[in-house]
Amino acid sequence: MGFNQSYQPFHRDKQSYFAFLNEFRDPDMFLATSLETLVLLILFVVSFVGNVSAIVIVAKDKKPVNKNFFVLNLFFADLLFVSTIPLIISIRWTEAWALGSFACHMLFYVMSMSGCVTIITLATISLERMIAILKLQVAPVFNVKLVSSALASIWIFSAFTSLPLCLFFNVMTIITDSKEVKICTLMWPSVIGEIVWDIAFTGLDFVIPGLIIVTSYTKILQITKSSRRRLQSRRSIPNTETQPCQVSRQDFKLFRTLFLLMISFFVMWSPIFITVFLILIRNFKNGLVISSSLFFWVVTFTFANSALNPILYSISHFRHQWRHRLCCFSLLAPCKSTDIAIPLQTIQNPQAQLSLISV
Repeated sequence: MGFNQSYQPFHRDKQSYFAFLNEFRDPDMFLATSLETLVLLILFVVSFVGNVSAIVIVAKDKKPVNKNFFVLNLFFADLLFVSTIPLIISIRWTEAWALGSFACHMLFYVMSMSGCVTIITLATISLERMIAILKLQVAPVFNVKLVSSALASIWIFSAFTSLPLCLFFNVMTIITDSKEVKICTLMWPSVIGEIVWDIAFTGLDFVIPGLIIVTSYTKILQITKSSRRRLQSRRSIPNTETQPCQVSRQDFKLFRTLFLLMISFFVMWSPIFITVFLILIRNFKNGLVISSSLFFWVVTFTFANSALNPILYSISHFRHQWRHRLCCFSLLAPCKSTDIAIPLQTIQNPQAQLSLISV
């Protein structure tokens, strides 16, 4: 089979179809497939170890709070996303689709749904913490109804908005080099429906959650600056008894982490959205060349986000836990306790735990 065929769309019933991860290549492309497999395996191992380790550390927190359950949901979504890597490795080696109809329906559906869950969970965490700060909640709280309903809504909404991928990805038989082969491709009933879904899906599942995170982060910056100004005015006028909203260091650090995760998410997911839109444009402009190899490396770049998420979050929140774990495995230095003595007046006065952040 000719390698150049992977650059051309397949046609049937006057419709153009993209092969996505199926690619028919020359036998001498063994090294290229081996490289693809190696990169995917590295991402799979790093993602699995990083997310499972982060889940263990968060789950060890004996005091349940809303934020922790949303963070756990974030890591579980990443694990679900990378669970599709073994299937993709198999596809790259078999070239033609050999995994059956069910896997064809579910592969891109699971990938899309887990990506939606990730960004919507980030938006939910930022929104929940902003509301808590505006309500002057000093101590972290755990609301079972709020957490359970929010998590259920996130998964149901993500599953529903991604449903067309499950419905319209099908196994199709094509003829290439006088041979019948199968590919898993997206077969929309109409081009207009595909355009409408692409625009609505991008707006609902990615643009709006991103705007929520940016708005929440901006609001927290405004509260922080306002608190600093009021604190300075109270120092100049001692009898002032106002109680402004204040932002703890932990919440501010969390918002910075969420903002960083959002940036990394959009940087690493934008290429696949651009590629999908280019595939759509290719239906109207036959001269546009998009290969399955290009699509594969775009998907691989997206997988790297699931490996990066637990690393970024751990650097900000679990530095001491990771340092302690590495220390315990080290033979050169004994483990040292990371416990910090808390003054009695801090425990008796929860407001003392709030410290203004310099911006």
